[in-house]
Amino acid sequence: MTRPLLKWAGGKRQLLPALRRFYPPRFDRYREPFLGSAAVFFDLHNRGLLDGRPVRLSDTNPDLIACYTAVRDCPDEVIGELGRLAEGHAERGSAHYYDIRDKHFNPQRRTLASSSHVRYTPLLAAMLIYLNRTGYNGLFRLNSSGEFNVPAGRYASPRICDADNIRNVAAALSQRHVSLACESFDAILQDARAGDFLYFDPPYAPLSPTARFTSYTAAGFTSSDQQRLKELVVELAARGCHVLLSNSTAPEITALYARDKAVSRAGLRTLKVPARRAINSQAGRRGTVDEYLITTVWKERG
Repeated sequence: MTRPLLKWAGGKRQLLPALRRFYPPRFDRYREPFLGSAAVFFDLHNRGLLDGRPVRLSDTNPDLIACYTAVRDCPDEVIGELGRLAEGHAERGSAHYYDIRDKHFNPQRRTLASSSHVRYTPLLAAMLIYLNRTGYNGLFRLNSSGEFNVPAGRYASPRICDADNIRNVAAALSQRHVSLACESFDAILQDARAGDFLYFDPPYAPLSPTARFTSYTAAGFTSSDQQRLKELVVELAARGCHVLLSNSTAPEITALYARDKAVSRAGLRTLKVPARRAINSQAGRRGTVDEYLITTVWKERG
């Protein structure tokens, strides 16, 4: 059983039972352009639903794709580096975290990001996994200078190096029919065709002005991006693609999908499902909230 390698804001592990209801019974190729923790990809992989089917996994976050690529290509080297980081964390805790973040990860990341092609070494991938597993709420957040600035989390004994799962992740990503790319979500329009299954998990529109966890890249994800995504989803549905999208129930998303005639004309249905909120600055406000699923698959299942 392969589990997500990274914790990610908006990760879909807890929503999988609801999402599975809208996996199409038959499809040709699979595309996931907001990869994040890749929970849906790994779930489809574990269930054997992707066997032999071309798969394209992408995200605009170059660190995410570079980390997955390094794990795919050099899993044992990543495991070795991560084991050493875990030992340091066991000895020094948060002091080790800040030392790695500020003196090693950000300087090395800055050097690689200055080139035209971002490539992670096994050490840099291991550092990102370490910071993700031990940082506050597993966030990936960049400041205005493009530096990773998530503070240390408070975990008694975080599981930093899961060697078996890293090898499972590498095996899933290294299949001949699976490809990784750093690209915008709208690149999918170039070759998407009828019969493709496309899952979209964009940074959610915030439910309140203080709930903006959209800084997965320096550019963030704006209301204009949400509008472009809606137009793309409508176009793909009209082409005959199997579309599944998740988002918050923020008013702007309601206006984009639940109240738009073009959405229903394309065969898309908008429904609410309960989901557990994992990120809030106040623990008492973490709980069950409604999220939207926007999908074409309901037509096929009746």
